[in-house]
Amino acid sequence: MKPSSIRRSAARTAAVLLATTALSLVSMVPAMAAATGTVQTAGDPLNVRRAPTTAASVVRTVANGASVSIDCQTTGQSVTGPLGTSTLWDYIPALGGYISDTYVKTGSDGRIAPDCGVGSGSAECSTGACAAEGLFRSASPRFSVWDRDADGKSAVVAYWLKGGVGPLYVWNSNGNGTQVDKVVSVPAGGWVHYKVCVANYSATSPVLEACSNGITDFAA
Repeated sequence: MKPSSIRRSAARTAAVLLATTALSLVSMVPAMAAATGTVQTAGDPLNVRRAPTTAASVVRTVANGASVSIDCQTTGQSVTGPLGTSTLWDYIPALGGYISDTYVKTGSDGRIAPDCGVGSGSAECSTGACAAEGLFRSASPRFSVWDRDADGKSAVVAYWLKGGVGPLYVWNSNGNGTQVDKVVSVPAGGWVHYKVCVANYSATSPVLEACSNGITDFAA
C-alpha cells in the first residue's frame, strides 16, 4: 500500500472513532426534564386560569399538595400567595392553563422553566366581566374564541400579521357559552399580534369595545 493510501486510511479510521466517541458522549447526556413543583394553598383547591390573570376564566382546579409539571413561565398579573408576591405564572399543559407561581413550591424563588412562547398558547379577557376570550394555538395556527356573557354582542379577535396586514377578524356570534375555532394563515415562525374584544358583527369595520391589551405570539 502506498504511503498516501495509508494516510487516507488512517484519517478515515480516526474520523470514525471520533464520530463514535461523540455519539457515545451524546447518549450519556440526560434529556432535560420538565420543571416540577408542588401546589401549596391554605388547603383549598387552586384555580387554573386560561390566562395569567385572575380575570381569566377558570378552566379547572388543582388540589393542594398536587405535583405539577411546568412547561414554561410568563409574566402576568401580580398575585400574593402563600409563597410571596410575584408576577410570575406557570403554564401547566396537563391542566390546560396557568397558575400563579406564588402557589407553587419549586425550591427556587426565580424562574425554573423557559419563557412561554410557541406552543404554549396565549389568552386574554376583555375588561369587565370577561365577556370575550381568545386563545391563539400555534400548532396548525388557529384561534379559539369564547363568548362568556349574554350581553347582546359578539366576541371577536382582531389580529395583524407581518407587513401590516390587518386587522383581520375571527368572530363568535353564537351566543353566551359557545366556542368558535378558526384556522388562520400564519407561516411557520411568523408572528401574529391580536386583541380580544366585543362588538356588533361587521365584515369590514366593526366598532371594537372593551378590548384587551395586545398579545404577540408565533406560529409553530
